[in-house]
Amino acid sequence: MLKEKYIDYLRYEKRYSAHTILAYQSDLDDFSDFLQVQYQTSDLLLADHMLIRSWLISLFDRKISARSVNRKLSTLKSFYRYCLKHGLLKANPMLKVVAPRTSKPLPVFLTHDNLHALLHDVGFGAGYEGCRDKMIITLLYATGIRRAELISINIADINLDKGLLKVTGKRNKQRIVPIGPAVVDSVNEYLLIRAGFLNKNLQWVENNTQALFVTSKGLPAYPRMIHNIVHKYLSLVASNSKLSPHVLRHTFGTHMLDDGADLNAIKEILGHSSLAATQVYTHNTIEKLKTIYKQAHPRA
Repeated sequence: MLKEKYIDYLRYEKRYSAHTILAYQSDLDDFSDFLQVQYQTSDLLLADHMLIRSWLISLFDRKISARSVNRKLSTLKSFYRYCLKHGLLKANPMLKVVAPRTSKPLPVFLTHDNLHALLHDVGFGAGYEGCRDKMIITLLYATGIRRAELISINIADINLDKGLLKVTGKRNKQRIVPIGPAVVDSVNEYLLIRAGFLNKNLQWVENNTQALFVTSKGLPAYPRMIHNIVHKYLSLVASNSKLSPHVLRHTFGTHMLDDGADLNAIKEILGHSSLAATQVYTHNTIEKLKTIYKQAHPRA
């Protein structure tokens, strides 16, 4: 079927992540179901711009946010570009579909005081899990890497002598991220504790476990585990509603820019495909400058 061929294209040619592929598949299924219920057809090639617009109206009727609607539209745009490329359509129905406007909220990030309290005042515990949890948070903040990138790190990806970390990002693109001496020391300490824990408790998995971060059963870390760990400890020092691993990525970018780092350097470290994605951190700096201006200028 066409949808299956398109999903295979995303998986094997575009090399999208499993999470992204699942979202695209869900969006296409949602649109297909809508066509079946409303117009008694599930053939996506028969949909014109009017049918797509009616789908958008139904999405808003279901109280789906403009941001989520735009993501679904991006799925359709990608799908119909694929159909045009393979000669399945003569015209792109998305050309007459206007995406709804969305406000761009500023990234949620932690202050320097929050970070200091998190890394120096919070008790993580002396055992393996406590050491691992602190190392996870330390590495996320020190490098700005994504959760999926953190999970994919193997011990061999870290060059402790040179202070470098090989990161596999979106679409399997690899980049080298520097890590400072303090982080290198923390990694060395963690690896000793990790090895001791596995040797003592789980000898049968030690030789087969190359993932940097593993569970208490010696299995590779997984997304929900990382989210729960980060949320648990960030909630001790901050009251934001969204305390996900991505907050530490935003914190890295914001703090780097505040402390004078070049925007292009931040872009390369974060693995952004364009500078526009990195420029979101300048908004936080501008808002900070506005606050200082209003407090200090006599005629502000």
